[in-house]
Amino acid sequence: MSGVVLALISAAIFGFQNAAARRGVITATPLQGMIITVPTVLPLLAVISYCLGGFTAMHTWDHETYILAGTAGVMHFVIGRFSNYHSMQALGSTLSTPIQQLGTVASLFCAVTILGESLTGLNIFGIVLVSVGPALLIAGRRRYTSSEVGTTFVPDLKRGILHGMVCVVGYGGSPILIVLALQSASGLVSGEKLVGTYLAGGAFAHSSAILLFSYIFASACVVMMGLNSNGFKSMSSMSREGLRWFLLSGFMIAVSQVFRYAALALAPVSVVVPIQRLSVIFRLLFNWYLNRQYERIEINIVIGIILSVFGAAALGVDTTAALNWLDPNPVIYSILNWRV
Repeated sequence: MSGVVLALISAAIFGFQNAAARRGVITATPLQGMIITVPTVLPLLAVISYCLGGFTAMHTWDHETYILAGTAGVMHFVIGRFSNYHSMQALGSTLSTPIQQLGTVASLFCAVTILGESLTGLNIFGIVLVSVGPALLIAGRRRYTSSEVGTTFVPDLKRGILHGMVCVVGYGGSPILIVLALQSASGLVSGEKLVGTYLAGGAFAHSSAILLFSYIFASACVVMMGLNSNGFKSMSSMSREGLRWFLLSGFMIAVSQVFRYAALALAPVSVVVPIQRLSVIFRLLFNWYLNRQYERIEINIVIGIILSVFGAAALGVDTTAALNWLDPNPVIYSILNWRV
């Protein structure tokens, strides 16, 4: 199964879990959600990793791989997810989506500066499209915070945007760390592709082991957060509805991440990350179906989200192949094919 297909499956599952998490933060706190969704999935991930040979692969790692995998876990599952829950609680899933789409830009920037991948004119056009959504959100901030829109949900833009930008850092930086961990595990150096014997026998083993260790490290951080903030004591007062939705979200996240880490083992980060951004379409659909009364689904924001999907595609597609397929005039071709 190709990395593109795995990334698409991951995007669909992630879109559904987002709607479940959105329902969870209505009656529960972000910290309660972290305690439910991070440590509780470790047994499932351990079984998956064992079946895929991850425990054996882990014995071949050096200390650098462990550090990179653990740091990726903190970036994504602690910083990214905690900020994501706060942003969704403040803005709703729909309004928080344009901010989080900027994570694609952050990932591309890291891919260019750290992994040595190229930046083209088409990529820059994609960055512009991805930026439309946040611009529309800020431009319409007064209307979105008004209570006269036919819904009881009133977004808190200041808190939501602040946590959304932190989420961009967490979600945008973690794919680079995952790729570096995979390269370290396979004995490659930055810029080399994960191909050959490694793919034939060890891609899924190493990726599942890195995912497991990322969750172990993140779980340790969440436990410390819970102890320092009396989060575990508050679990007794957690609503059953919030518990059910977060349990479902945590399970779906774990499954989604299995596909995500495997995709990053089989395809470049510049391809996997934009495809995964298609999850915003799934999350829009699932939230419209499940959480309409808790969302501000505005036409301008929907347009911004759709444009961001095209922007993500422009960021991740192979520029030469795309331009050969589109066959634009020579001037446009030279502009979009310009490389940094």
